[in-house]
Amino acid sequence: MPIFKSRAVRVITAAVAVGLVATGCASERGKGGDKGGDKDTFVFGAPGDPGSLDPALASDGETFRVTRQAFEALLEHKSGGSELVGGLAEKWSSNPEGTVWTFNLRKGVKFHDGEAFNAAAVCANYDHWYNWTGTYQLDAVSYYWRKIMGGFAKNEDPEAPKANYKSCTAKDDSTAVIEVNEPSANLPGGFSLQALAIHSPKALEEYKKQQATSKGDAITYPKYSQEAGTVAGTGPYRITKWNKGNKEVSLERFDDYWGDKAKVKNLVFRTIDTEDGRRQALQAGDIDGYDLVAPADIKTLESAGFTVPTRDVFNLFYLGMTQEKNPALKKPEVRQAIAHAIDRENIVKTQLPEGGKVATQFMPDTVAGFSENVKKYPFDTAKAKSLLAGAKEEKLSVEFCYPTEVTRPYMPAPQDIFELMKADLGKAGINVTPKPMKWAPDYLDATEAGSCDLHMLGWTGDFNDGFNFIGTWFAKKDKQWGFDDAKVFDSVNAASKEADPAKRVDAYKKANETIMEYLPGLPISSSPPAIAFGKNVNPPNVSPLTQENFAEVSFK
Repeated sequence: MPIFKSRAVRVITAAVAVGLVATGCASERGKGGDKGGDKDTFVFGAPGDPGSLDPALASDGETFRVTRQAFEALLEHKSGGSELVGGLAEKWSSNPEGTVWTFNLRKGVKFHDGEAFNAAAVCANYDHWYNWTGTYQLDAVSYYWRKIMGGFAKNEDPEAPKANYKSCTAKDDSTAVIEVNEPSANLPGGFSLQALAIHSPKALEEYKKQQATSKGDAITYPKYSQEAGTVAGTGPYRITKWNKGNKEVSLERFDDYWGDKAKVKNLVFRTIDTEDGRRQALQAGDIDGYDLVAPADIKTLESAGFTVPTRDVFNLFYLGMTQEKNPALKKPEVRQAIAHAIDRENIVKTQLPEGGKVATQFMPDTVAGFSENVKKYPFDTAKAKSLLAGAKEEKLSVEFCYPTEVTRPYMPAPQDIFELMKADLGKAGINVTPKPMKWAPDYLDATEAGSCDLHMLGWTGDFNDGFNFIGTWFAKKDKQWGFDDAKVFDSVNAASKEADPAKRVDAYKKANETIMEYLPGLPISSSPPAIAFGKNVNPPNVSPLTQENFAEVSFK
C-alpha cells in the first residue's frame, strides 16, 4: 500500500492549478450520504488526495483507491483477499524459468473510449512504459515500473536499474506473451499492480503528446493526468471529473463493462484529511463511508448502527533512520540505542486498533518468509543509555520529521505517535528537534531524498510475497536509509531470484535475520485498519491490501 507508497509514496506537483472553480458536484452531493435522495451516488471519505488519474505515474494508495475503480490489470486479487486471480487475463502461465509469461485474455472487453481490448493493447501499454524518457524515468514518477520491470529501453537516469523487461508479443488477439530477462519474485504479483493497469491505446497516443517535466525536486505532471477526459481504462466505472477545489473525484458507471455492472450509478471520492472530520461527515449523513477509522471510534460507530469491518493485517509501520544525514546513525550502537528506547508495546496499545502487533522485522507475520529468529530489541531505557555511552553519543541530537494532514492504514495518528516516540527518546537522553511537514508533497519528497535524521513511514503490501516488503527498501542503496551494505542487499536479492517457492521462503527468513542484525531502522507495528460504512449501505468485501472494489457497494 502499497506507500498506500501503500510505499509511503509520492504525490507531486500537478500540472494544473489546484484552485479550480468548484463546478458540477452539487447535485451529486445531494444524492449521497444518509440524508436521502434517490441513492444513485455513493460518497466515500478518503484520507488524502490522489496525485494522478494515470496510475502508471503514481505509487500512493489514495491515487490507486480511485483509479482501481476505472482501470484493470492483467491479474487481480480475489475480492476481499490476497490470492491472485484473473483480471483482464482469464488464465496465465510461465515457462519453468519464470522468464516467459503467457496471458490468455478476456474477449469482448471494451475501453471507456469505445476501443477494443486485445493483446495488441496489452503490448502497447508495456512498450509505452518501457520507452519512457526524461522525467518519466525518475523513480518518483515511474516507481512501480522500475521496481517490477527495472529500467528502460535507453536509461537516461543514472540511477535507473538495468531493464528486466524484454518484450511483449501479441500472438493473436487474445494471447499476449511478456518476456523478461531474469526471473523475479515480483512476478506474477507485479502483473496485478494498478501502476501496470491497461489503458486504451487511443488514450496512450494522447498521453505521448504531453510530457512530465522536472526542475530540481519539483515534478510537474502532464495535464491529461490531472483532468478527467483523456484517461480510459476497462473498469466498472469511468472517471468523469476531478474537482480539485472541492477535493472530489467523480466517477460514473460504465454500462459496457464486461463483468458484473456497478450497483450504484455514481461514485465520488471526497478528501477529508482528519479522522474526526470523516467520522462527523458519516454521522451527519454527508458521506456513505470512510477509511482509517480511529480505534477509539470503532465501538461508538458500531453501537450507533454503522458497519465497521476490520481488514486483515497486511502492513508494516517503521521508524526510518537516515545514516547519510546524521553520521551518528552510522554507528550500530546508536541505532540499537534508538531501538531499545522506543516503547512499541505502548504505541500498539494506545494508538492502534484491536489486533495490532509489535513488529519484530520489516514484514508482518502474515507474509511467508517471516522469521522467528531475528534479533530482538525490547524496550529498555537503561540499555539505550548504556549503548549511547559506549558510542560516546550521550548528547545525541536528532531532527525527527513527521507528517501532517494525513492518516495512513499503518499510522492512524501521526502526531500522537510522534509525541510518544519523542518522549521515549528524551528519557534515553536523546534530544529531538521536531519537524512537522505536510504529507504531500513535502514529507514524501523529504523522506525520499533522505533529508530527515528520523522519520515515520510504512507500507501496505501490493501482493503476497516477501520481496514486496523487504525488497521495497533493502534490495539496493536507497536515499531514505542512506547506507550501503552488500551483505544486506545480497541477502534480499538472493531470496528474490530463488525459483523454488519453499527455498525462497527460507531465503526470506535469512534475509530478515540479516536485516535485523544490521538494523537500518526500527519496525514498529502492524495493524488491521478499519473502514466504516453508513447504516443504509451494503459494503464491499474489505481487502487486506486496501483494494476495495466499490462496484460491489449497494444501498439497502
